[in-house]
Amino acid sequence: MVPRSIAACQTATPDLFRTPAREPAWKHDLADAYRQAEELLASLGLSPEAIPDLDPAAPGFRMLVPRAFAALMTPGDPGDPLLRQVLPLGAERLPVAGFTRDPVGDASADLGQGLLRKYAGRALLIVTGGCAVHCRYCFRRHFPYAALGQTPDRTAVAVAAIAADPEISEVILSGGDPLMLDDDRLGVLLERLHEIPHLKRLRIHTRLPVVLPSRVTHALCRGLANSRLATILVVHANHPNELGAQAEEALQRLRRADLTLLNQSVLLRGVNDAAPILGALSERLFECGVLPYYLHQLDPVEGAAHFAVSDAQALRLGEALRERLPGYLVPRLVREVPGVGSKTPLTDAAPIGSPFL
Repeated sequence: MVPRSIAACQTATPDLFRTPAREPAWKHDLADAYRQAEELLASLGLSPEAIPDLDPAAPGFRMLVPRAFAALMTPGDPGDPLLRQVLPLGAERLPVAGFTRDPVGDASADLGQGLLRKYAGRALLIVTGGCAVHCRYCFRRHFPYAALGQTPDRTAVAVAAIAADPEISEVILSGGDPLMLDDDRLGVLLERLHEIPHLKRLRIHTRLPVVLPSRVTHALCRGLANSRLATILVVHANHPNELGAQAEEALQRLRRADLTLLNQSVLLRGVNDAAPILGALSERLFECGVLPYYLHQLDPVEGAAHFAVSDAQALRLGEALRERLPGYLVPRLVREVPGVGSKTPLTDAAPIGSPFL
């Protein structure tokens, strides 16, 4: 197996990953994350009374915010766009028509063992339910990870199913966040996928380089670079303020390892629903070595309706971006419609039943 490029990742080894002698720093950073809303607010010089709808006891989806991400928030600002993405609010408890627990049809696409088939030639493998940050708009906030989460045996069955289907040329690792796997487990999984001859591409959907940049270690770069599969990392940033110096360093390290880096954002009310913010995000992503890929209309997941932006406003924002940015910096404005064989471009003819009309 010949590495494509390892200039940023030191010398390749026979193994995909070399386990460090000590526990990596990113695990300490994750253990030290904020889990109580009051503690996070205090670090920003805010009292709970500054957030009238604060719901620290939000059921079923606890708060989790890495300190590196919280450090990018503006002290004293209760409307900070990064804080808004992670702070539990009472609005999450309100039932809203059209917002469901399975907004993208994962259940109907499930083949068992965490393997999903939605699109031709591609298979999505949910490798963990863990994530480093709990975004309040997450479309899988109600996903039954306990029932479908991965164990070594389940992973082996899922990989065998991929190997048995020659129509699959690309595997997408998802979760949770695939980079929550430690290097040993991730390395074993990637080696198994490398052995499947009809696979051409590996795509990893991850938010960790943005919210927990210490996860992007030299060992991780070395392992991802040392692959026969064309490897694409699809990261997730919604606001330019998320891309601080540490995130930029992590993304540039991955880019120098010859990985393709794309970004997908979610259009969120009160976070990035303004053309100057979205334009600045695209510019900042490019500075970090990442190309804008998708701007998603919010998946209508139960508990996230307060983030919704109307289709009409979304279309106006898309037009404004095309007017102010070169084409390669304009993300595709799309939504995911259950049962449809591709992402659906947002147009004036919105799908019947859309909660955003």
